[in-house]
Amino acid sequence: MSPVLFDEKVAPFYESWFDTPEGHQADRREKALLGRMLALLGPAGTLLEVGCGTGHFARWLAQGGWRVVGLDHSLAMLDEARARGGRPLILGDALALPFPDRSFDVVALLTVLEFLPEPRAALAEAWRVARRGLLLGVLNRVSPIAWMRRIAGRFRPNLYNAARFYSPRELARLVRETAGRPLTLEWGTTLWPRGLPLEGGPLPGGAFIALAAREEQSDG
Repeated sequence: MSPVLFDEKVAPFYESWFDTPEGHQADRREKALLGRMLALLGPAGTLLEVGCGTGHFARWLAQGGWRVVGLDHSLAMLDEARARGGRPLILGDALALPFPDRSFDVVALLTVLEFLPEPRAALAEAWRVARRGLLLGVLNRVSPIAWMRRIAGRFRPNLYNAARFYSPRELARLVRETAGRPLTLEWGTTLWPRGLPLEGGPLPGGAFIALAAREEQSDG
């Protein structure tokens, strides 16, 4: 799969979706679930967001007390992030992170893994620089909303056509296989079709998966 290019044509309009009623509601629900997962990885500390884009999640994480470094391979997206007040920001590659081992308490990849050509390599790199664990936000393959997006993409090409979605089970397996050590995983989904009161629960049908992965703690 070729990498998706978030260039200067996309960057200025990327965050406009969050200003729509649908985008605002989705953003609120995603952040609520991500916040619950992040709390499982310990108190606020240092965090690297790989694929930070325009800094949308990085700014939110910083408001929660995390010392965030954002990294992205798109200069256009980083320029937009800087214009919105994000810092520090680094131009870099998710497959070759420019940091020593165990540099950050947490490494986050939020709606990024789906668009990377080598997700296994990206997760292995994330594990290399993380001390406590990973926070992932990923589009869910088995969601009814994902099915509708795929059908819509057949008639009108969109960004999702180039994405690789994951089911919660597939995501958990990939995270375990790339860690190289025993893990404790917690996950939930959100963004259910309108009218279903299932937000944030451990059911696999929400359009957005949030997953926290940390090394198993030995007794004693």
